[in-house]
Amino acid sequence: MSSRRQQGFPPLLLAILLVSLTACAQSGMRYTYPVEPQEQVVWPAKPGKPRIKYIGSFSAAEDTGIQKGFFTRLAEFFIGAEDQRLIRPMAVLALNDNEIYVADPGIKGVHYFNLTDQNYKQIRLTGDFPLPSPVALAVDDQQRVLVADSSLAQIFMINREAGIAEQVFLKGNLQQPTGIAFDKINKRLYVVDTTTHSVNMYDQHGKLLNTIGRRGEQNGQFNYPTYIWLDNQRTLWITDSLNFRVQRFTTEGKYLGEFGKVGSGSGTFARPKGVATDKFGHIYIVDSLFHALQIFDKKGRLLLNIGQQGENPGHFWLPSGVYIGENSKVYIADSHNQRIQVFQYIGDR
Repeated sequence: MSSRRQQGFPPLLLAILLVSLTACAQSGMRYTYPVEPQEQVVWPAKPGKPRIKYIGSFSAAEDTGIQKGFFTRLAEFFIGAEDQRLIRPMAVLALNDNEIYVADPGIKGVHYFNLTDQNYKQIRLTGDFPLPSPVALAVDDQQRVLVADSSLAQIFMINREAGIAEQVFLKGNLQQPTGIAFDKINKRLYVVDTTTHSVNMYDQHGKLLNTIGRRGEQNGQFNYPTYIWLDNQRTLWITDSLNFRVQRFTTEGKYLGEFGKVGSGSGTFARPKGVATDKFGHIYIVDSLFHALQIFDKKGRLLLNIGQQGENPGHFWLPSGVYIGENSKVYIADSHNQRIQVFQYIGDR
């Protein structure tokens, strides 16, 4: 038996420690997620009719209202606290607005926030091996969350209970997977491969069914595409980043159209990345170099521009992914501000 175990903890010290930790747990500040500003922030500003409002932001588990339990605090007293902050969030996904996943290369893993169960985890590979570059998230037909790691060139499925990411075996070689989307009707997985300037389509068994696109500037071709979104009409929207446009396809890969051009003003693109649509058919495009969110109608006409470089509500610093959740909530990975900003569409249509 080691001398450390023989000595143990002095009973008085242990009692003081237990009382102290219990008091901290009981008296700790409670947060309301997300924390709304004292004055409502909306776009467009008056006298325009508001269409988007700012809900709040979070940068750590405590910002969402998740409190550390007694035994977590006790363990941290001995081994040190786990850093629960967002470092470089690249993508975000929200299930029923209660389970939030954030892909974060800064922690080499995925943050998991369960607001109902008051639970927080950092998800990596088995044995706590890192996910060096998790950049995109999607959910399948069984509410299982998928993550693309561009450095490992693989797709993983998150096991919530075990708190680990397990490899999804796909036939054929990926070089740099970025955006991913899942068709719940046909049970197909779509993976944007930025380096090959294409989108791969897989069946539920990992068999490669089709490859959409190749490098070029013509219809259906790509120049470093990044993110992808499947809307309620089962149309695929793909940000063709260095062609400075957004293209749309059927789920079979047939080209349907595009909009966008390079420029320095609202309605044009500098580096389009995250893409999503809402129930009204509006298209939300995050432009990383503009530090902005731009919202377009179905015909590609600009409806609203939000943002500039900065740290205030609605300001961004190299944002990346966007996700539309329940109740028209809009989640944006504000990467270099190390936070997720949350908005809500409040317009009529």
